[in-house]
Amino acid sequence: MKTYIVPIDFSETSVHAAEFAAMLSNQTEVARIVLMHSYHVSVYESVLPTPDMLIPSEDEIEEQVVEKTRQLEHIKAKIHKQVREHVSIHVRISRSALVRSIIETISKENGDIVILGSNGTSGDISHIGSNVVNISQLSPVPVIVVPPACCYEPIKRVVMACDFNKVKDTVPLESLKNLLTRHEVDLLVVNIDKQAKHKNADPEQLAEESALHAMLKQYHPHYYYNNENDIINGILNLANGHHAQLVIALPHKYSFFQSLLHNSVSHELSIHSAVPVLLLK
Repeated sequence: MKTYIVPIDFSETSVHAAEFAAMLSNQTEVARIVLMHSYHVSVYESVLPTPDMLIPSEDEIEEQVVEKTRQLEHIKAKIHKQVREHVSIHVRISRSALVRSIIETISKENGDIVILGSNGTSGDISHIGSNVVNISQLSPVPVIVVPPACCYEPIKRVVMACDFNKVKDTVPLESLKNLLTRHEVDLLVVNIDKQAKHKNADPEQLAEESALHAMLKQYHPHYYYNNENDIINGILNLANGHHAQLVIALPHKYSFFQSLLHNSVSHELSIHSAVPVLLLK
């Protein structure tokens, strides 16, 4: 992961994500952090007046771009004290809408991962935080969702949740290798097993478990089984109880997380978790 893309809307949560990215650089091989802001003036804004009968001129738009760039430079200076030596920080302004600007920046900057701040239960509502699910769904690269309650700690223990269903098709092994091989971390794998198939020795379930055990053997993971009705609390309780610094979600077609980006699961994780959530691709 050589390049981090950090969308900024100048909310506390987005700045918090930038600080998280800076501190994470001390544990990874990242070479560049790109702070990007989407300043989008829609066609309607450019041709229809506001309630005050004002239409923004191109000069006024350019003034705003200069001001937003100045604010990005201020954040850059702030996090520069936290990054690993020789990591460069760049600022970018995009005139596209938010999600498109993020995808375009990933392409132009050869981004490896997007780091987003999510909204919490406080009054600071971020436009980026409100679009975490949409951004995560459309991003071509992995996404780390940083909840506002998160205080950065070096990543030493990781919880990965899956449903042990068609694991060969759903577990992004290369992405996991990139994360686990470069860092000495303890891996805790939790099986979301609401039907207690493991306990009942379901043959198909046991075959899937054996396949996953073989895939992850070199990382010596610890396995846990969760059949709680409240899936979110089951995951978070395991992460908190074992002092994990990261939760990995696998949003793939046959995984338990097939609906992660389409329902309240990621919303609940990102709001109530004090642990960042990595959405692998």
